[in-house]
Amino acid sequence: MPRPISAHISWSAMRHNLLAVRRHLDSPRVAADRARPHVWAVIKANAYGHGILNAVQGFAAADGLAMLDLNEAVRCREAGWSGPILLLEGFFEPADIPVLDQHRISITVHCAEQLDMLEQASVGRPLDAMVKLDSGMNRLGFQPAEYRPAYGRALALQQRGVLGALGRMTHFARADDDAQATARQIAVFDEAARGLPGSASLCNSAATLTDGLWARCVAAGEQWVRPGICLYGATPFDERPAAGLGLRPVMTLRSRLISAHVLPAGAGVGYGYTYTAPHDTRVGVVACGYADGYPRHAATGTPVCVGGVMTRTLGRVSMDMLAVDLDPVPHAEVGTEVVLWGEGGPPVDDVARASGTVGYELLCALAPRVPVHIERD
Repeated sequence: MPRPISAHISWSAMRHNLLAVRRHLDSPRVAADRARPHVWAVIKANAYGHGILNAVQGFAAADGLAMLDLNEAVRCREAGWSGPILLLEGFFEPADIPVLDQHRISITVHCAEQLDMLEQASVGRPLDAMVKLDSGMNRLGFQPAEYRPAYGRALALQQRGVLGALGRMTHFARADDDAQATARQIAVFDEAARGLPGSASLCNSAATLTDGLWARCVAAGEQWVRPGICLYGATPFDERPAAGLGLRPVMTLRSRLISAHVLPAGAGVGYGYTYTAPHDTRVGVVACGYADGYPRHAATGTPVCVGGVMTRTLGRVSMDMLAVDLDPVPHAEVGTEVVLWGEGGPPVDDVARASGTVGYELLCALAPRVPVHIERD
């Protein structure tokens, strides 16, 4: 039989989390005169490790899908998604443009080179585009002084029929932890984009889930928010857990005990003996390691659920196995279920915190060798 490890992906949790985002956007704490924005469900990086085709099903009620990879966008069309699709990094070479045209894929335009390519292009139907401003993230986007001339070039392409609907976009660097930094970025955006036509898209997961922030982003006009990690049941915040935001985990990583024994006082377990038993300790071995996507740097004490009881890891995670403390779980034996993260176990964010990383990385790092089971209801 195969190793007893598997990842379980819940479509119902995806639907729940999208609805939770919409409910937040309808919060009475948000100004009543603001129209609720449209929602791009961000499904980049193979839907944060959850699978593109699962995302098409789970986020069927989203207004649009946003991602990075052109091939993934085409897969969404082939899977039956007929709504808007936005490539968050746009396109990379002229050969991409006919594919965008064929599959009705919208683009982000963030540099002059992309405008140069579009000015040489011929399309069967206009491509919708978001023109991106670098308001302080200092990654992609036109600088504030460059933004209006770039938008003017986009408007000229719109007149020629190369581009269709246009919008204005930026990305927040610290919406999760610094309101003043975010306010400065909003001010830069408002100044650079003032009076320009088209919709606006500024808010990532953290901004979308911060009361009223999305409503302060622009004075008027159609808005699109871009929730990502929150749709998968993890939190974008250090101090606000996902459950407190009304989110459910979409991915649950499960395995079983393949060994249980007593570790004598003074003995170590695993490579390097990074854990030494202070007294006789019952230890279990779980069929899960870093080759499955579990973080190698998870320290002793990382939460794990064994047989329905929360306990902790012991020692160093190896390629295919990790050790857990069975003293709190006297009924545990070979074959007892273990939940590494997700429904019925610790939040992925707690596992990530103990490993010095973020939940995003763990979800994206699920290894191909782990069987995936889809829970449709």
